[in-house]
Amino acid sequence: MLVSADQAPLEWSTPLGAIVALTAGGVALGVMGLVISTDPAGRVLVGVAALGLLLTAASAGRQRPRLAVDKEAGGIVVNRLTGRHAYARSDIDRARVVRYPRFGRRVPMLEIDVRTEDGAERLLIFGRWDLGTNPEDVYDALSVHDLVGPNQ
Repeated sequence: MLVSADQAPLEWSTPLGAIVALTAGGVALGVMGLVISTDPAGRVLVGVAALGLLLTAASAGRQRPRLAVDKEAGGIVVNRLTGRHAYARSDIDRARVVRYPRFGRRVPMLEIDVRTEDGAERLLIFGRWDLGTNPEDVYDALSVHDLVGPNQ
């Protein structure tokens, strides 16, 4: 389904509901580990699980939006844990959707090859969790904004 550049989305990120659910689960596990559990080993394991959920939620929240189109500069902006990185259209070498095997089935991942300011090459890989939607739809939106070629 092709849409015009005015109708195509401009940013993609992990759904806010998923981040809230991870945070609530981490808090609930933390409370259960401290209040309900009487076994020291159980407390440690539940505490580690709670910390893992909270760190995942913090990571996903810090990187919102994960990928965005910068219409003024004519490129893309990627939020990572290390900060915000912008890439102009001329820095994008290739973008494609690749299907990787995961959990017994093949899932699409968006791969974007970019060049950094210092000339180094970097491969950016985005899955459904990162984008909040199907990576094929994001590729279509990027092509509508003329950020990726049709046969890259």
